[in-house]
Amino acid sequence: MAIHMLFDPFINCGYMRRAIVACCVLSISMTPIGNFLMLKRMSLVGDVLSHAILPGVAIGYFFSGMSFVIMSIGGFISGLVVAILSNWISEKTLLQKDASFSGFYLGSLAFGVILMSLHGPNIDLLDLLFGSVLSVNLLNLECIGVIGTITLLTVALLYRALIIETFDPDFLRENGIKAGKFIQIIFLSIVMLNLIASFQVTGTLMSVGLMMLPGLSARYWVKSLINMLLLSVLIALLCSWIGLLGAFYMVFPAGPAIVLCGSIVFLISVFFGRNKGILFYIYHKK
Repeated sequence: MAIHMLFDPFINCGYMRRAIVACCVLSISMTPIGNFLMLKRMSLVGDVLSHAILPGVAIGYFFSGMSFVIMSIGGFISGLVVAILSNWISEKTLLQKDASFSGFYLGSLAFGVILMSLHGPNIDLLDLLFGSVLSVNLLNLECIGVIGTITLLTVALLYRALIIETFDPDFLRENGIKAGKFIQIIFLSIVMLNLIASFQVTGTLMSVGLMMLPGLSARYWVKSLINMLLLSVLIALLCSWIGLLGAFYMVFPAGPAIVLCGSIVFLISVFFGRNKGILFYIYHKK
């Protein structure tokens, strides 16, 4: 009986199959990016960019309705503008990069909400904020698949450069290597691409959840980077599976259910994780 409850929704319902495929691709694509954001201490940047794409997505909605491609293009342009302005401000003023990004946080969200309100009340607009993974169609899957492929290829090609830029960014500058800024631009671009791909699943307000929470949880269980990347992907897949089942049986919103599962796993990891979790730390301190 339990086996049927776990698998029947995905076997019998086409929309559940499309939803789990989208979540699996995003889990494999987004969580490695979230790990690097965490290690760079740029978690806030992911949150800011997830809100920065909202104005562009709203403008795309005005021109094309719920067209995933047009809204994605608008969101990418909007996020790119915020990223460029934030980097420019941090270079020209005394503000650090995280502070300059945070300056655009509420402004982007407020501007996006105002743009949406100009269109009048419409239930479709709630999908932009909170996602609608159960309405994913084949075109959405194709776009998510393309973005996931680009992300994995980019991470594979720049893996060593990303590690150096993450753990020892001064090495590139001290040796006169100008690739550091180029790597940052490429990295922020794939962050935005993944946030755009995920807004159909978890919405612009919570798209960063699937990106960051699995990596934050994995950090409490393993020490090496490669193990953390693999474990975070497994956690994201598990949370996606449980979240979709909860949405199917209990009529929860699917996107928030997935993010909530990620938050629960994070709390469990904080207390019971073997890599400096609270209870593990207390036990060894005794």
